[in-house]
Amino acid sequence: MVIYRNGVGYYERAGHVDEAEVAFKVRTERIGDFLATLAVMEQGGSSVRSASFPVELDKDKDEGDGEEEDEDSEAEPPAPEPRYGMPMPPPQPPKPPKKKKGDGRETVRLTLDGEEHDLVVGYVAETPVWRPSYRLVIGKAESAGTGKADLQAWGIVQNQSGEDWKGVRLSLVAGAPLAFQATLDKPVVPPRPVVTDQGEVIASVPVGETSLPTMAPAAPPPPPAMPMDASRTEEGGESLDGLLAEAEATKDEAADGDFSGEGRGREATRSSATRSAPAKKGRVAANYGGGYPATGAAAAPAPYPREMPPPVTPSNPRNVNALAAVAMEGGTTRYDLPFAVDIPNKSATMVLLLAQSVPGEAIFLFSPDGGVRDSFSHPFRVARFTNNTKGILEKGPIAVFDGGAFLGQGMVDPLPPGAVATVPFALERGLAVTTDRTEDELSARLAKIEAGQLYIERDWVYHTKYTIKNGTDSDAKTLVKHARMPGTRLENPPKGTEDNVGTGSALVPQTTPKRGTNVLDVEERRSFTRQVDALSQLADDAVKAYMNDARADKVVVAELKKAWDARGKLRTALDERNKLQSEQNTLERESEQLRRNLKAIEKIKDDPRDTVSRQNTEKMRQDFTDRLGKASTRLGEITKRLTILEIEVNEQSVRLRDMLASIKLEKALPTP
Repeated sequence: MVIYRNGVGYYERAGHVDEAEVAFKVRTERIGDFLATLAVMEQGGSSVRSASFPVELDKDKDEGDGEEEDEDSEAEPPAPEPRYGMPMPPPQPPKPPKKKKGDGRETVRLTLDGEEHDLVVGYVAETPVWRPSYRLVIGKAESAGTGKADLQAWGIVQNQSGEDWKGVRLSLVAGAPLAFQATLDKPVVPPRPVVTDQGEVIASVPVGETSLPTMAPAAPPPPPAMPMDASRTEEGGESLDGLLAEAEATKDEAADGDFSGEGRGREATRSSATRSAPAKKGRVAANYGGGYPATGAAAAPAPYPREMPPPVTPSNPRNVNALAAVAMEGGTTRYDLPFAVDIPNKSATMVLLLAQSVPGEAIFLFSPDGGVRDSFSHPFRVARFTNNTKGILEKGPIAVFDGGAFLGQGMVDPLPPGAVATVPFALERGLAVTTDRTEDELSARLAKIEAGQLYIERDWVYHTKYTIKNGTDSDAKTLVKHARMPGTRLENPPKGTEDNVGTGSALVPQTTPKRGTNVLDVEERRSFTRQVDALSQLADDAVKAYMNDARADKVVVAELKKAWDARGKLRTALDERNKLQSEQNTLERESEQLRRNLKAIEKIKDDPRDTVSRQNTEKMRQDFTDRLGKASTRLGEITKRLTILEIEVNEQSVRLRDMLASIKLEKALPTP
C-alpha cells in the first residue's frame, strides 16, 4: 500500500486463483477510478487471455427494484370521485422510494479463463492524505555553532476504505503524482445531430460559376491490386467470409464452454518474498483498452483464425510495485515501513518515519508578522535545524522541547535535503528592536559608449538600521529577517548572512551582548543607467575610474586617454570663457552705471561762490571718467580673448566628438 499527498493511494494484492473470476468490493463512488487504474499481472500459471469489468449490483430476487416497503406507514386512501359536479381534491405527491440499506459498496468482477493463475492486482483509489507531525528536542551546544537536536518525524494515516488493513506493507510518499477522477462506470451516450426531411424547397437562387475551357484530364490510374495476405483466395486460402464464419463459430463455442463460470476465485495473500520470485511465462491481461471485447460476465477469445497468431503487444513490467516506486526517480521522498502494520477501518494510526540527530539550536528571529502585533518590536524565539536526512520533510506541525520542558509549537514548511528550517514558537519580550531606513544616490561607473554618447551606472542605496536592545542576562544571538527591496543586491553583508532570493528576504545574524545595545546596518543597492554629458563631473569620475581599473580593455583605455586630453583642453577653454563672460557682464553693468552717473553730474548746477562744492563735483566727474575708461579698455581685451576662446572651444568640441564616436564600449565592468 502506497499513500500519496494528493488524496490517492496505490493498493496491491497478490494471490493464487484457480476459478473463473475474482470479485472485488468497491465503493460505488470509486468504481470509475478502480476501472481506470486496475493493472493485472500474471506471475505464473495459465496466462490471462481476456478480462472484463462489468459493474454488477448484487440484489436479492425478492427486492424488485430495490425499494423496501415501510410497514409502519399507513396506506393512502383512494382519491374521492367527483359527484354532482364537486371537484376532486388535489392529488398528494408520491413518497420517494426508500433505498436499500447496505454498506455502500458494489461488486466488480474480473473474469478469467477458469484455470490456475498467480496474479498480482494493483489499482489506485481515493484515500485521505497522510499528514506528517514532527518533534524536535534541543540539546546543549558543545561549542559555538555546534548545537545538536533530536528530530522525529511521524506519519498519520487514516483508513476510510470500509475494511480493516491487517498486516499491510505500508509506504508513504512525500509527493503528489498526477491523478484525476474517472467515471468509466457511467454510461455515456453522446448527442447526435437531428436530420429532418422538409422537402426540396429552394431558399435562394444559386449563383452560377463560369470556367474557361481546358484540356481533358488524364484518366485516373487503375486501383491497386488487393494484397495477397488480405484476400487469401488466389492460392486456395480462406476468403473474408470464411474468416468471419469461423470467428462466429469460435464465439459460440466460447459461450457454451469454459468461459461461462460464475464461481468466485479465492485470493490468498502472499509474502513479499514470494512476489519477488522469478515469474513464470505469462502475459499481462488486456485491461488497458487494447484487449478483446467482453460479452456479459465473460470475455470471448480473440476472433483470429487458429493458424494466425494474435497481435504482439508491448510487454509490461512484471513487478506491479514498480509503478508506485517511479516517484522516487522524480526527486520525491518515499518512506517504506520495514514492518507490517494494522490500521483498523475508520481509524487513524501514527507511524514513526525517522528519528535521528540533526544540527539545531534555539535562537531569536526578528520577523515582523501582521498576525502578531508585538512582533514589530520584539523578536520570536525560534528552533533552527538542518535537514540532514536524505528526503524532503513535508509541511506539518512541530513541537519543540528543551531541557525536558515543552517550549512551544510551530509549522515546518516543505524542507528539501540540506535546507535549514527556522521555526518560531514563542515571542521574546526581553529584546526590543527599532527600525530606520534612509536612501541616497552614489557612485558612477562607465556603462557603455555608443554613437559618441556616454552612459554611466549609478547606485541607488538603501540603508536599513536595526537597533537591538538586550534586556536579558545573557548574550542574544538574533537573526534579522530583512525584507529585500526588489531588484537590489546586498552590499558587504555580515558574515553568515543568508540571502533567500526565493522568499524575497535575507536572514542577517547579529549578536547583542547582555544588557547592551547593538546597531545592524543592512545596505542594499540598485544600479541604473543614464546618459550624461562628456563634460560633466560624473562622466569625468566614471571614465577615470574605468581607465584606472586593471580589468579595463587596453584599446579602449588608450582611445579614451586621447579623447580625455582633448576634453581637458576643451574644459580649460570653457572654464576660461565662462570666467571672462562673467567678468564681461560685470564690467558692462558697471560701465552702464558710470555713464548714468556722469549724466547726472552734468545736470548739477554749482554755486559760483561755493568753491568746495565745485571741486567735489569735478573730482567725481574725473573719477567716473577714469573708471569708465579702464572698464572700456578691459572690455576690449575680453572681447578679443573671447573670440580666440570661441574658436578653440569649437575646435576641441569637434575633436572630442569625433574621438568619442570612434570608441565602442558595449558593457560595464562587473561590480567588484
